[in-house]
Amino acid sequence: MGPEKAVSAAEGRRAARKAAFWIAAVVVLAILAIIFQPPWLYEWLKVLHVVAVISWMVGLFYLPRIFVYHSDCEPDSETDRTFIVMESRLLKVIMGPAMMVTWGAGLALAWLGFGFIGLWLWLKILFVAGLTGFHHYLAKSAKRFAAGERPGTARQWRMRNEIPTVLMIGIVIFVIIKPFS
Repeated sequence: MGPEKAVSAAEGRRAARKAAFWIAAVVVLAILAIIFQPPWLYEWLKVLHVVAVISWMVGLFYLPRIFVYHSDCEPDSETDRTFIVMESRLLKVIMGPAMMVTWGAGLALAWLGFGFIGLWLWLKILFVAGLTGFHHYLAKSAKRFAAGERPGTARQWRMRNEIPTVLMIGIVIFVIIKPFS
């Protein structure tokens, strides 16, 4: 038995239409901003980038913690089904969109602010690619949990939870200190 749906199909379609509208509006505004490059664009891109990074990092820290507890619960129990819904929504509603906005705004900032020049910038991008790989690993693990598997023990998930911390520290060093510049 799969997880219960929290909303009706009609409500889901309505929410999807609203989301599609707002995504299209943001894309149109982004294209206009890139074409006309108003003086405020760069600073607002930084704001958008920082908010997206914070949202994404929260998910990268929280999802492995959910896995810690999920790995110990009985498959196909009420608790198991609750964790599956939590993991799926965290990935689809917060982490996925935040990762895409992080990349989009970050690449725009790298182009507009630095022309992709600087070893520190490329090292930062490499570390962000590492976070992206970890994100995809978590998404694959969530699918395995949903299929009734247990891809790791609670102890292993506690240790894996340190991966985004290490990558984040490196990214912050590259952004603030800008070594090799």
